[in-house]
Amino acid sequence: MAKEVQMSIKMEQDLRDRFMAVAAERHRPAAQIIRDLMRLYIADSETPNALTADTIRKARKGEEVFNASSPSDLFKQLGI
Repeated sequence: MAKEVQMSIKMEQDLRDRFMAVAAERHRPAAQIIRDLMRLYIADSETPNALTADTIRKARKGEEVFNASSPSDLFKQLGI
């Protein structure tokens, strides 16, 4: 098991109280919820969203790729 360390977070009293109340209602330790949220945040930052992933796939295939001589040329091609 990895070494555990403590972390201190500053937040508004009302936010803390509401969070603790929800955690208690769901019978979940607040620290476990925070760890789960941190893992999700990390995973989200490492994985592109569906639109980005689709755009990367299309670009690798040469689909929907625009070659422009200037920003205004690109905007014209995109219709914006």
